[in-house]
Amino acid sequence: MWNYEKRLQFPVKITQTNPEIAQVIISQYGGPDGELGASMRYLSQRYTMPYNTVAGLLTDIATEELAHFEMVGTIVHQLTKNLTPEEIAKSGFDKYYVDHTLALWPQAAGGIPFNACEFQSKGDPITDLMEDMAADAACI
Repeated sequence: MWNYEKRLQFPVKITQTNPEIAQVIISQYGGPDGELGASMRYLSQRYTMPYNTVAGLLTDIATEELAHFEMVGTIVHQLTKNLTPEEIAKSGFDKYYVDHTLALWPQAAGGIPFNACEFQSKGDPITDLMEDMAADAACI
């Protein structure tokens, strides 16, 4: 099981709001190649990995991805914290705001909410590792 340290893996200290950038970065939170999908991908695939060392590595990577998920959430929160109604409307953040206010919701930049179709877990080690590499390559 995990021990949660109540601090970010890397400190995030954004002092200026920027809802336009937040709308792009939100995709790394819950978009098709985002951190939520990455963590779920590795956590799901570890169960059918025939090699304990690789299964352990997938668990470690999943944990790392959850830490990234937390950092990206912090970035989006700090970029949108205390926005005025005028800033929300001017930036185009109003569509997101209607459904979620300034709360974080895992979605792609285009507004499509996260769902489990964002990742695969096939049970075949080669297929699953290829899926992992493809998804990580998309983030670069």
